[in-house]
Amino acid sequence: MALSIVESCVNCYACEPLCPSEAITKGEEIFLIDAKKCTECEGDFADPQCASICPIEGAILDAFGEAINAPGSLTGIPPLKLAEAMAEIQAR
Repeated sequence: MALSIVESCVNCYACEPLCPSEAITKGEEIFLIDAKKCTECEGDFADPQCASICPIEGAILDAFGEAINAPGSLTGIPPLKLAEAMAEIQAR
């Protein structure tokens, strides 16, 4: 199993130096995770280090395509509540 980084990646370079298996590299547009090298940090850490440091919710997916740091996980704001607040702000 391996993790993947999606297009919402902002190229902040936070994840690359933390990867114990050196599976993360800079691609043309976003960082990439080499599936052959990625161990999901098993044996090294309790949680994948890339997802632990990533500042973008939903940018790192597990092998099933589920976001490891899902929307709301960093801010503590449920996505529906955030959408309501943004709509209120934009309506002003």
